[in-house]
Amino acid sequence: MKLFPLLHRYTAVALLCVATTAQAGSSISEVSPAACNTMRQQGVMQKDAPVTCAQLRIVHFSYLDFDGKLRNDGEIMVLAAVAEHVQAIFDTLLQRKFAIARARLMDHYRGDDVASMRDNNTSAFNDRRITNGKAPSLHAYGVAIDINPLQNPYVQFEADGKALYSPPGGSKYANRLAVRPGKPARQGMAEEVVEVFAHHGFLGWGGNWDAPIDYQHFQVNRALALRLIALPVPEARSLFNAYVERYRQCVQGSKEAKRASVQASCATSVERGGQ
Repeated sequence: MKLFPLLHRYTAVALLCVATTAQAGSSISEVSPAACNTMRQQGVMQKDAPVTCAQLRIVHFSYLDFDGKLRNDGEIMVLAAVAEHVQAIFDTLLQRKFAIARARLMDHYRGDDVASMRDNNTSAFNDRRITNGKAPSLHAYGVAIDINPLQNPYVQFEADGKALYSPPGGSKYANRLAVRPGKPARQGMAEEVVEVFAHHGFLGWGGNWDAPIDYQHFQVNRALALRLIALPVPEARSLFNAYVERYRQCVQGSKEAKRASVQASCATSVERGGQ
């Protein structure tokens, strides 16, 4: 066998491996004037929005879909102050091989949250009101993330106790066990990554609510959100970083044995005392 063809073959394989690895990655970009205009035209940002486009960032990331295929088209829009931590969240989800159906900006759905959920879309910023209410949703501040709505539905209860699921197909996931005897393991369920979001400052998880229950929803609390949007981006980023660090130090310093209990008590302590 000739040496040079062999070397060329190894070189080609090495370059292919480098190229494949380079495809997986993440970045953060500002919202361009054109993108801002599109959001306004599509109803994603209203005239009285609590934040400006200059306060928002787009996190671009790679993820594994439910077929195990690497996708490089993930996009999610969040408040600039939290963007680096959101980037780290999705980098970690990729490392853990946590499946995501798709992640498109809300422009694709004209700001229609129902349509986004129906498409099993992971999303964040959307200038809308809270469900069944008048106050701005935390999505309108860019500090709430909904992940895999089908596997993690929004559940509300009627007067007679009947559960209503959004999207409707989410009723298949009423049983929240990812692994069930004699049945295939379930992918993309939020319970697997609660600590990942908490580690990066998203201490609120709708799966802990009593009624309604919002398994897809992770958030920063409203009091902190109001402080963040009132500050210039660099100062807001510093404030959020300090908030995250307080939570991490609390978890590390706890003497409790059960990790879930530690995380819950630290989240409560930090949210009450460190807003």
